[in-house]
Amino acid sequence: MKNSIKEPKRLTRAESFLGFHFDFHATADNQPIGGRSFRADLARMLRAAKPDYVQCDCKGHPGVSSYPTKVGNPAPKFAGDALKVWREETARQGVALFMHYSGVWDTEALRLHPEWARIDEKGKRDPNNTSVFGRYVHELMIPQFVELRREYDVDGFWVDGDCWATGQDYHPEVLKKFRSLTGLRTVPKKIGDPGFFEFTEMCREGFREYVRTYVNALHEQCPGVQVASNWAFSSFMPEPVSVPVDFLSGDYAMIDAVNSARFEGRCLMHQGKAWDLMAWAFAAKSLNDCFTAKSIVQIQREAAIVLALGGGIQVYFQQRRDGSIPAHEIDTMIEVAKFCRRRQKFCHRATSVPQVAVLLSKDAFYRGNRRVFGAWDGNYLALWGLVSGLIENQTCVDVVGEHHLSGSMGRFPLIVIPEWQSLEEDFRQELLAYVRDGGRLLAVGCGPTKLFAEELGLSIVSDASRQDRWLAAPCGLAGVRSDGLTLKSARGTKVTAVWHEERDPTALSHPAVVKRKLGRGAIAAMCFDFGTAYREHKTCHARDFLGAVVRDLFPDPIVEIQGTHLVDVSLMTKDGDLFVHLVNTSGPHAQLDVPTHDEILPILHVTVRIRLDKKPQMITRQPAGKPLPFTWSKGICNLAISQIDVHEIIQIRPAS
Repeated sequence: MKNSIKEPKRLTRAESFLGFHFDFHATADNQPIGGRSFRADLARMLRAAKPDYVQCDCKGHPGVSSYPTKVGNPAPKFAGDALKVWREETARQGVALFMHYSGVWDTEALRLHPEWARIDEKGKRDPNNTSVFGRYVHELMIPQFVELRREYDVDGFWVDGDCWATGQDYHPEVLKKFRSLTGLRTVPKKIGDPGFFEFTEMCREGFREYVRTYVNALHEQCPGVQVASNWAFSSFMPEPVSVPVDFLSGDYAMIDAVNSARFEGRCLMHQGKAWDLMAWAFAAKSLNDCFTAKSIVQIQREAAIVLALGGGIQVYFQQRRDGSIPAHEIDTMIEVAKFCRRRQKFCHRATSVPQVAVLLSKDAFYRGNRRVFGAWDGNYLALWGLVSGLIENQTCVDVVGEHHLSGSMGRFPLIVIPEWQSLEEDFRQELLAYVRDGGRLLAVGCGPTKLFAEELGLSIVSDASRQDRWLAAPCGLAGVRSDGLTLKSARGTKVTAVWHEERDPTALSHPAVVKRKLGRGAIAAMCFDFGTAYREHKTCHARDFLGAVVRDLFPDPIVEIQGTHLVDVSLMTKDGDLFVHLVNTSGPHAQLDVPTHDEILPILHVTVRIRLDKKPQMITRQPAGKPLPFTWSKGICNLAISQIDVHEIIQIRPAS
């Protein structure tokens, strides 16, 4: 699309901070597209909200293109070209335009080309999901991408329905390759079958090569175009980035969004690529229920969780089914944009200060997963529970993989291994070397306790099934229902916490946490599945039990918070300054039967202790820009925050 008017320069996605996403997944019976006049509404939104980019629909999961494509499968009725309006107005305002394009999931393509389909373990063609080993990427995806770039000058693509829609592919050519590589004749069809992990790994590599194919083709044929595969190299696919995507992105959960965002952001922030997360601006109890718009403050709080971790934010508003902008929601876009922009210079591209690392093990996750990608079967319940418990103790947490930790473990004062059932032996030995060199390691759950039983000086007496146990917590007995181990410990292994068989502190007790010195460091184990239990049933007693265990191993964190457990704390650094982010997590954000809410009660009178080598030049409360009084004594700053409404930032200018 040519335009003689000189247009403002558009930011790249790596430079971008704030965006809005629109889609509507056009269908074969869709109403006419492009008939409504919406140019003025779109222009108003772009001028007032000033996003760096917008994403709008061009092809959703049904596979019907919502623009008049000449190389794909267009919708049946067009009254005009809505995408042309999106491009013209965004170009005038210097706003980048990205396409929402469904990748692996394309129902219409498979109706027309059943030979492109994935074949499932029963030998049936998948009606929705294409084969990553087939011709779909060459004959439809890449031609459409090139068309969109050349005809509409789009800036890039956000490929939806990609890794998380990919399944094991039992196409004859795939099976032939598998048999050739492994020598196995029997086809593995479920987890536990011989060769199932190897077969799934082959399918994972097929997906990587599929993404590599369209990314490389785009970069070669359309220089300057930018592309991401939704949820690639995230918690869904927790591995090193091995494809030249231009940015990483994903849309976190519609409900329970605070917990989802705090987890997913921590999984993306160390991957070495520009990243953003998408907040849904509407919600319901499930995807099959009636949607309601989220309140402005609800969206702002979700955004704050992401901004506090250094990422970019985009917000998802449903595009009208004729391709036009939802004009009635523009005021919400404007207010959310104002909130984010006030924080941008203190947040965007900041990096975390290492404190506590929690391992997201690629090896253990993939070996225990029946799917190719994604934790759809509760694979992360234990990890979610543990991370939530740590955050609710105001611990500064990073979620990292083996590829982040290996070779640089020493930067973290404490490493926590959640309930993984296996670790690669070389990595396990590196963890032990880290401990001997002065590190602190906490193994949480039955699996990790067994993995380090020898180093902990433990004999496993019995491997108990799920049962009730009462932990001796600082504020009383914490009831948990979990799997656990009965142990016998050697001399030199200290029992630091116990659990009781009844809700009675005089009842028979057993070791719940043990600790042992190893070289210059220490290794400890929680001998029951805490993370799973906490995810299923949170109590303040169990939270405080975890906090006491962590403080015993890591008594001197840089930041300590007193006065509340309802603040998500992250410790970041940017341009030489230190930033302590405090996000108010009060309210019913995790209740599935309360998908929207419009009131977040302020948190009052919070005390913050910050350990620093030298007295800082200045401490400022942002984004208000107000100096914060503090006292300084023996390497510790003490200061008070009178009120946290949604998101407060403490900016610390170090001594010159």
